[in-house]
Amino acid sequence: MTSQTIPTRPRPPVAAGGSPGNSDFTELARLVKLAGLMRRRYGYYWTKLIAVPVATGGAIMLFVWIGDTWWQMFTAVGFAVLFTQTAFLGHDAAHRQIFRSGKWNDWASLILGGFVGMSYGWWQHKHTRHHANPNQIGADPDIDLPVVAFTPEQAAQDRAAFFRWIIAHQGLFFFPILLLEGLSLHASSVHRVLAREHLARRPVEITFLAVRLIGYLAIVFLVLSPDKAVVFLAIQLGVFGFYMGMSFAPNHKGMPLVPAGMKLDFLRRQALMSRNIRGNRVLDFAMGGLNYQIEHHLFPSMPRPHLRRAAPLIADYLHQHDVPYTQTTLWHSYAIVFRYINRVGLGERDPFECPLLAARASI
Repeated sequence: MTSQTIPTRPRPPVAAGGSPGNSDFTELARLVKLAGLMRRRYGYYWTKLIAVPVATGGAIMLFVWIGDTWWQMFTAVGFAVLFTQTAFLGHDAAHRQIFRSGKWNDWASLILGGFVGMSYGWWQHKHTRHHANPNQIGADPDIDLPVVAFTPEQAAQDRAAFFRWIIAHQGLFFFPILLLEGLSLHASSVHRVLAREHLARRPVEITFLAVRLIGYLAIVFLVLSPDKAVVFLAIQLGVFGFYMGMSFAPNHKGMPLVPAGMKLDFLRRQALMSRNIRGNRVLDFAMGGLNYQIEHHLFPSMPRPHLRRAAPLIADYLHQHDVPYTQTTLWHSYAIVFRYINRVGLGERDPFECPLLAARASI
């Protein structure tokens, strides 16, 4: 079984800045705007922005009230879900989905990121490069990780015997290693704000991170005994990282890789490398709208509530222009990711051939 893709006829890629690629996207953008899909949703977002401190206050009071007991391990899961949902909201703000004002969106991202324990400046630098070149070798930081190989070249790199064995079996380790993603996000954020590289609003970010990380640890160790506190933090960080990773992993992993230096028009660069996850509104909430990855990559500033409405319009438009629109179920997407990661780790060459490169070679 393979992910469902709208049938298309071969069409050669178009260089960025050329025609008809740019005119294709311009027309789609016009249709999307006429449909009102770029309109701000202040009621939706203000409800969420108010819900974050209310839910946090309630969670802290519940945590203190329950006290020093192993039942707090369930509370740890609740905090992990709350932090992940807050990170999704910060993601929306970073993409200018909430307010018209760039400054308001920046501050919302700074505050929400600080609440989660992440540096907005670090995330913005990394995520902007991903959006500019999704799945492009040498340009997308999301396929250049130290612990997972996403290309045959990465898998073939000279490593110690232990790490070669890990890479060879990375299909088995990929999902369990997501349990460490929460700790990695915190560590990367702290490293970024303390590093010498340029970072806007560095004092603000350091303050937010210090208050969040130190304050959170203080509350946990004041309420719980050391043994319970350590287990509580392990569960919260593990579930947080796993939830975040499982929400982002299906979006591009296992989709075609773009060779370094290859130029594509914006429409095809974003649509061909992204995968949607089919589901209902419960899944929309659980994944923070990331299940509409094609729509999000084509229109990053589109408010999250409009993504579901935009999907059929964009799917129909891409079909008319012979551009694949890939979507599948959540569980099947995980199977695709597992097979892809495993094949790369085993050293199989060209696990997913880029159809654009194949089309160009046949011209």
